[in-house]
Amino acid sequence: MEAKRIYVDHSATTPMKKEVLDAMLPYFTESFGNASTVYAEGRETKKAINTAREQVAKAIGATADEIFFAGSGTEADNWAIRGIAAANRNKGNHIITSAVEHHAILHTCAALEKDGFEVTYLPVDEYGMVSPESVRDAITDKTILVSIMTANNEIGTIMPIAEIGKIVKEKGVIFHTDAVQAIGMMKIDVDELNVDLLSVTGHKFYGPKGSGALYVRKGTKISPFVTGGGQEKNKRAGTENVPAIVGLGKAIELATEDIEGHNKKLRQMRDRFIDRILNEIPYTRLNGHRTERMASNANISFEFIEGESLLLMLDMKGISASSGSACTSGSLDPSHVLLAIGLKHETAHGSLRVTFGNSNTMEDVDTIVEELKVIVARLREMSPLYEAVKNK
Repeated sequence: MEAKRIYVDHSATTPMKKEVLDAMLPYFTESFGNASTVYAEGRETKKAINTAREQVAKAIGATADEIFFAGSGTEADNWAIRGIAAANRNKGNHIITSAVEHHAILHTCAALEKDGFEVTYLPVDEYGMVSPESVRDAITDKTILVSIMTANNEIGTIMPIAEIGKIVKEKGVIFHTDAVQAIGMMKIDVDELNVDLLSVTGHKFYGPKGSGALYVRKGTKISPFVTGGGQEKNKRAGTENVPAIVGLGKAIELATEDIEGHNKKLRQMRDRFIDRILNEIPYTRLNGHRTERMASNANISFEFIEGESLLLMLDMKGISASSGSACTSGSLDPSHVLLAIGLKHETAHGSLRVTFGNSNTMEDVDTIVEELKVIVARLREMSPLYEAVKNK
């Protein structure tokens, strides 16, 4: 029998909970009506969509009519950036974001620069945190949007969103946050955070892939993302993906009912992993803030090794994690986040992201650490740089 694999890449995606799947199943074959129709089958699916809208709203402290469904977190991010830019271009053409955002934000902003928008990419400190004062200093009379993520997907650092939001609000500028990684990891209240738009996706908190939502505060001027039919209050046309929407609603309800209880176990595993690695493997460093970080996230740099080799050797041992190199995109470039916090290229290349989830145990933590001790030592034996350090 094949040994059980250890999956520690929950920031990439999570397995769907059975309760979520059970909630979705009827809407594939039984309750299949088009929600835009007036007959019974359509009314039934429309009711399910409205329930999910209320579930998402309750989870983030919003009202149901401020929730718009999308096909993913990436789409929600695109919609926020492009929709605000298009609807408010008469007021200005300046957008502020950070150097460590997800590519859904960075690539969208880069595309808008080609259309005549000006974008300021704020630097971060050594922990990957954006300074609220740097946001204040960057705002001009042409600024129409600030977009800063709630928690970083790579190094786990939690941003001071409420402070930033207060500044942005005082300046009368629209504020968006990508909260894709934060749902279920911390309490989210759109009023306490002072945000006007907020993006989520279901598959990061044990819901379905292909599901997302965008919170848009009442009164915020935003252009439609897809034109056609009148779905999502004429903001996103297309027949609704009812099973995905139902799954998103159920998943966010489950993810936010006991956040601290869930986080307690994750934090214990995370801290044990970090402490053992830093104490038992030399030439290592923790990336991201030590305390202001997601409970599930540990991002470690190992000097004198290459991240892709580390990943492959872990995979051979039945461990699934992710790297500080963008190898999944076919690029040899190191992570833009790790470079932004000041790491050298070679150090960033030797980084490992481990993100724990519901199914992990302390035994998993110890297994990963023991395997890493062997793998890192083996890889360093092949490094001329390490050989030079050893012989000093």
